[in-house]
Amino acid sequence: MNNVIIYTSTYCGYCFAAKLVFEKKGIDYKEINLSKNPSLRKEIMGKWNWRTVPLIIINNKFVGGFRELTSLESSNKLDKFLN
Repeated sequence: MNNVIIYTSTYCGYCFAAKLVFEKKGIDYKEINLSKNPSLRKEIMGKWNWRTVPLIIINNKFVGGFRELTSLESSNKLDKFLN
C-alpha cells in the first residue's frame, strides 16, 4: 500500500493539479493543508528543505513539488516510485 502525503495550501493551483495526477491514477493520498498552521508549515518545510507547496512525500521519500511529480509521471517512473 502506498503512503502518499501532499502538503498543500488553500489557493494553490499546483496543489490541485498534483492531486489530480494521483486521482487519475486511482492512488489515494492524504492531504495536509498548511494554510492555517504556520508552525507546522515551518516544521515541514525545514524537515524536507523545501519552501513551496505542494510538497509531496511518497512512502516516506521526498518527491518534490508538482514539477518533479509530473517529470516522474512523464518519464514513466512514478509507478516504480509508488511500488
